[in-house]
Amino acid sequence: MLAPAISILCMAFGQAPAEERKRPIDGVSDNSFLIEEAYNQEPRVVQHVFTAQFGADHRGEAHSRSWDLSFTQEWPIFSQTHQFAYSVPYSFLDEDAEHDSDIGDASLAYRLQLLTESDDRPAIAPTLELILPTGDEDRGFGTGEVGYGFVIPVSKTLGERVAVHFNAAVTYTPNARMKFSDGTRSSELDLLEYSLGGSLVYAVTDTFHLLVEAVWNSSEGLEEKKTRGEHGRLYADRDRGEEVVISPGLRWAWNLPGDLQIVPGISFPIGLSEDATDYGVFFYFSVEHPF
Repeated sequence: MLAPAISILCMAFGQAPAEERKRPIDGVSDNSFLIEEAYNQEPRVVQHVFTAQFGADHRGEAHSRSWDLSFTQEWPIFSQTHQFAYSVPYSFLDEDAEHDSDIGDASLAYRLQLLTESDDRPAIAPTLELILPTGDEDRGFGTGEVGYGFVIPVSKTLGERVAVHFNAAVTYTPNARMKFSDGTRSSELDLLEYSLGGSLVYAVTDTFHLLVEAVWNSSEGLEEKKTRGEHGRLYADRDRGEEVVISPGLRWAWNLPGDLQIVPGISFPIGLSEDATDYGVFFYFSVEHPF
């Protein structure tokens, strides 16, 4: 008899009972920017994510700017245990007054909710990715070959207001080739990329969160080279770049009727390594609703 009475009194004063109230950190989840959170979509709930990242580089006399756009949808497969997602990127490049734009390599992903979070264990959701050669490799918008990715996101809340997230990823692209300056093509080479990242999220309120993300990425591309001598031969060699980025940001949520949640966000990536983009702005916009 006591529990219903407490519930009625709490509702009368506009406050949910303690056991029904969400912690502030639970008000916005699965809405990080550069880091994946290890939470699959709930059954019959779909998420649409739009991102746009502006980056600027100033190395010596070279100046480049870019806009990298992406659209992602995440769908549960009958339950929260299994999830399907796809992403389609599009880029605008401006390098030394040369402009170009095109679609990049799209990806398909399957994610398994291997562990759900509890008081004494984190959430873990390993992901398999298939990267499709939809971009034009000759113009630098793709690899021209099918690639394969594996990501392990790990997430854990630490009390009422704090959450941490960790990612480890590897991408393998076999038989990649490049077009030389004389119009011929290189021999095939396998490319390997791997990255580590983490984030810290602090919930100011249940609908307003601060976060800082850090990412280290080691990627391979193809570089044109020439053997010595008057009649040197062109050949392709692997060129590895190391990017270290830290990105402070914020996100907030609008909870609307019909279980519709809209989450905008913004962050400011700062490159800490020579190969990383010097600075930029990252815009995030998510719409989540039942279907």
